[in-house]
Amino acid sequence: MITIKEKSDCCGCNACTQVCPKQCINMIEDNEGFLYPHVDITKCIDCGLCEKVCPVINQNNPKKPLKVYAAKNANEQIRLDSSSGGLFTIIAEYVINKGGVVFGARFNNNWEVVHDYSETIEGLAAFRKSKYVQSIIGDSYKKVLAFLKEGRKVLFTGVPCQIAGLKLFLRKEYENLLTVDVVCHGVPSPLVWRKYIVESITKLDKHKQISYENITDINFRNKEKGWKAYRFVLKVLSGNKNIIINQPFNQNIFMKGFLQNLYLRPSCYKCPAKSFKSGSDITLGDFWGISNFIPEMDDDRGTSMVAVNTTKGEGLYSGLALTSVKTSYKTALSGNPSIVVSATASKYRTLFYDNNPEYIIFKIKKYTKEASWCRIKKFIVRIAYPIYRIIKRIAIKLLKK
Repeated sequence: MITIKEKSDCCGCNACTQVCPKQCINMIEDNEGFLYPHVDITKCIDCGLCEKVCPVINQNNPKKPLKVYAAKNANEQIRLDSSSGGLFTIIAEYVINKGGVVFGARFNNNWEVVHDYSETIEGLAAFRKSKYVQSIIGDSYKKVLAFLKEGRKVLFTGVPCQIAGLKLFLRKEYENLLTVDVVCHGVPSPLVWRKYIVESITKLDKHKQISYENITDINFRNKEKGWKAYRFVLKVLSGNKNIIINQPFNQNIFMKGFLQNLYLRPSCYKCPAKSFKSGSDITLGDFWGISNFIPEMDDDRGTSMVAVNTTKGEGLYSGLALTSVKTSYKTALSGNPSIVVSATASKYRTLFYDNNPEYIIFKIKKYTKEASWCRIKKFIVRIAYPIYRIIKRIAIKLLKK
């Protein structure tokens, strides 16, 4: 019987609930907004299946990828609509064109992130773009198994712990299954996300009653100012006017809390699936630092890091039509340490989750505020650097005389 003594011992993959023959395990949200399994001991037959499919209990050994590439989709519109190089769409379209099914994360009507599947190319658009909230897996693993048994080709995409959970749930390898995970910094709390949305749209138009239904788009990684300077964009329709939050990622308060590890799932601080332990066939991520190594692959519209981890993944990748340059694992790792290193919890995390009923945006601001010395240092640099440049120009002119 699965028993969670420490919250860091559960990544929320849902494998245990889906494998239970008595359906006596339910996922219940805790005060931080994360789902954890709770067992109805009156129905439990102590079969032990829930423990056998747990990716925290049953971790694989770390390994290295077979090959690593820098790559991008030749379709500029798809690449613009994607977070990095648009590789997910190329792989997904290949599977759909073979009569397959693609699983990925999308927003539901309440702008929560859920796992779902599509059997059409048109349906892939909902799965594109990063969504920095833990997705609700639901019974996706059961659906994957059903499609596999029908002989359908299946692509399942998710974060590493979700891939690890699926692999354990299936309990054997399927030739018609392809798994793709993403380089994961950690998953933020769905509760914090819900509260952030409510407060944000309320502030946008205080005089009108607007709700989730008024939101027309959310994009964590808008590229209108470039791939490296991505922006958080939230669009709301209020009456006859569009109201938009459009901020650099490091100025958006939800993103600041996420990047400072203020409200990640406890298991993210000691991730059980780092270093390719998930067993995925391919790993995708942003190829940060690409301009330092392969500058011809960087046009600031997005370049993907592709780690090919299995012979199955290698066979598929070699047949894709894309722009691709082989590189080293060391090079990819230099810009993506999250491949192997877990996030470090913010020292304010416990204080953030206390019972003080402050507004969530205020609380995030409170615990992501820079220390005074940092602000002073930035102010000095902002003032001193222009002065330095002026003095330098004057000095050069004097020397020429």
